[in-house]
Amino acid sequence: MKRIVVAITGASGSLYGVRLLQVLLETGNEVHLTISPAATQVFAAELGLQIDPLQFNAEELLNSIPGDSHVRERTGKLYSHAYQDFSAGIASGSFLTDGMVICPCSMGTLSSIANGLSSNLIHRAADVHLKERRKLIVVPRETPLGSLQLGNMKTLSDAGAVILPAMPGFYHQPQSIMDLIDFVVARICDQLEVSANLTKRWGNSAK
Repeated sequence: MKRIVVAITGASGSLYGVRLLQVLLETGNEVHLTISPAATQVFAAELGLQIDPLQFNAEELLNSIPGDSHVRERTGKLYSHAYQDFSAGIASGSFLTDGMVICPCSMGTLSSIANGLSSNLIHRAADVHLKERRKLIVVPRETPLGSLQLGNMKTLSDAGAVILPAMPGFYHQPQSIMDLIDFVVARICDQLEVSANLTKRWGNSAK
């Protein structure tokens, strides 16, 4: 079992974050989740969910993908943290983790982390992972990208973060939106060294 921090922020692509949560729990990991206020607006627009970032129902979130037939038994553990709760373990480097993923990552969140701000728990947890030299995976979903956004990504990459844009491939011959979502989630899991058999790999005839 790995201990992984997941943050969902206010970029489009909330399905990526929800699916990542599902997969990490299905593969038996301990997940510490925090959600930004802007992310709740995206949940409402994209999934029809009304989520309170200070006190939210994680099960409702996990079951929010319409017509999802991909869900398997979840053997992991999920812990939720309000985005302003600096007393949460993930705010400290003494709380050991195996990595953190911000999925999707808004440009505002990316900028705050790149410039060393810690105005909420998401920023602070990311800063902790950078200073402790732990895996930080940032999943931006924005287009086009300007020089400011690209510069912030380079700053984070230079600091040790993995920049993993939500750019699905097509060589696995996707048949649904969820196949495209799973492509990106599979790449995140590879970075976390979590074994998740989600999609066909290049050069392989089967998953």
